[in-house]
Amino acid sequence: MTSRPAPLLRPDGTPIRALVVDDEANLSELLRMALQNEGWDARTAADGQEALGVIRDFDPDLLVLDIMMPGLDGMGLLARVRAAGNDAPVLFLTAKDAVEDRIAGISAGADDYVTKPFNLEEVVVRLRGMARRHVAAVADADPRLRVGDLTLDEEAYEVERGGIPIKLTAREFELLRYLMQNPRRVLSKAQILDQVWSYDFGGDGSVVEIYISYLRKKIDTLGEPLIHTVRGVGYTIKAS
Repeated sequence: MTSRPAPLLRPDGTPIRALVVDDEANLSELLRMALQNEGWDARTAADGQEALGVIRDFDPDLLVLDIMMPGLDGMGLLARVRAAGNDAPVLFLTAKDAVEDRIAGISAGADDYVTKPFNLEEVVVRLRGMARRHVAAVADADPRLRVGDLTLDEEAYEVERGGIPIKLTAREFELLRYLMQNPRRVLSKAQILDQVWSYDFGGDGSVVEIYISYLRKKIDTLGEPLIHTVRGVGYTIKAS
């Protein structure tokens, strides 16, 4: 029995956000459930006008758009999204399968194009690939690490949570950076000592506990706890 692969996450360690926009409620709900099964945060909108509000509040990582919708259709919605500077990957769903329609969709700024009826598994695989490339591009382009509302800027050597600056010592900064480079991964004291204190062997694990407590006092007092202890294993940082 093969184990299920770990879900793809955003650079801040939270689930991928996907928005499905289609006036066929059964179809959009089917896609939403399939993407939620991937471990993603998936939502739906019934038309382009409703989608604009969801995009503003939800900030999705990728969009699945039906081209033919009443009111603001998929092409019009994509034009509005791109004009606003949003470069989230877009997959078009449409009943049109003529070559010129595909060219029009890609030319409008879509990343992929699937005709109805479609194979659900194929669509999910395509979206997974689009999301993986998007996440990698965002991570490479941004010197900041994010976990929830906590941000660490590796170039400016600054940390803030919810817009509130946090002053850290050099060692606290290095510990927090190591945790944030591995969101949701449980790190043992030995791993932390090796990476943050550069101990080649052994080392006093109590120093890790002390510095974790320092970080908690400066970070977790500003909101929901982000730094968690997995008893007998180590520490991890994650947003709920």
